[in-house]
Amino acid sequence: MELYLDSANMKEIEEGFKLGFLDGLTTTPTFMQREGVTDIDGTILKLSKIVPVLQIEALGNTAEEVVKEAHRQLDLGLDPKKTVFKVPVSLEAVRACYLLRKEGLLVNVHLVYTLQQAYMAMHAGATYVCPLVGRLQDQGHDALALVEQCVEAVDHYGYNTKVMFSSVRHNEHVRNAINMGVHTITLPLKVLKSLTDNNFTTVGTEQFLRDTRLMTVRVKEAVNGINPLVSVDAILRDAIVKMTEYGFGSVSVVHGDGTVKGVFTDGDLRRLLQKEGEHILGKKMGDLEYKTPVSIEAGTLLNDAAGLFKKTNVDTILVTENGKPIGMLDIQDLKND
Repeated sequence: MELYLDSANMKEIEEGFKLGFLDGLTTTPTFMQREGVTDIDGTILKLSKIVPVLQIEALGNTAEEVVKEAHRQLDLGLDPKKTVFKVPVSLEAVRACYLLRKEGLLVNVHLVYTLQQAYMAMHAGATYVCPLVGRLQDQGHDALALVEQCVEAVDHYGYNTKVMFSSVRHNEHVRNAINMGVHTITLPLKVLKSLTDNNFTTVGTEQFLRDTRLMTVRVKEAVNGINPLVSVDAILRDAIVKMTEYGFGSVSVVHGDGTVKGVFTDGDLRRLLQKEGEHILGKKMGDLEYKTPVSIEAGTLLNDAAGLFKKTNVDTILVTENGKPIGMLDIQDLKND
């Protein structure tokens, strides 16, 4: 099934065709007017250099006028092998389609609302016949049945015409088109961009990324960069200032050679104040008692850190390199870049 973008918005067109596999672009005078286009010919010529196949309107009250307009547009410099002339279905339009097809030019008979209209276009040799699904459904018609009938007619009678599913409003329309076996679909960028979206896919992808990160990233690459240090000779009041300055709930207490004596946390502070009162604020950090901190070497993989978090049931792990603290690893750092 061919995949076309339906737009006249240059940013949308550039974004869509970056995908590299769109088959072409359909556009209308209404789209161009909505986008503020004043130089229709200039815009058409510009678009023809961007997209693989361009489908544009060729309007006229008679078949001769339609043919004349198609030739006028070709004279702008359009490639006849990469340009499809769109004509709204009518008796004169299908005659124009026949004349243009005799010249080897490509034609899309569109604004099709009935099977009879589609049949006339097919029999006139239309390259594409284009029912407008969304518009038909807005009017209460069974548009999907019409599209299905058009596909069956092409298959049954062997017409060399592609049924184009147009006026696409949502993701479900694309599924309908695929199920019915249409040959071409043209859709707006917002619907195109939604076609690969699925919550289960998103969740699974995020899980793969997290697990890959755990197995490939080392702790030193994931630490949050916060590394508040205080000397064993500093008093507790200074440690509190340091913790406040860094906005962190703990501080590493180090000896003169940079090795760790212990880690002091805001939880330790609350327990000391409750137990011994405010006079504790003047006590040296080296005189306090510390539990052996939960620590990990900087070169260790995050996968090992994840195991350590689970085993110790802590939220923060001291990160060391050659026995000296270089930062703290938070459990959230396992999930975030």
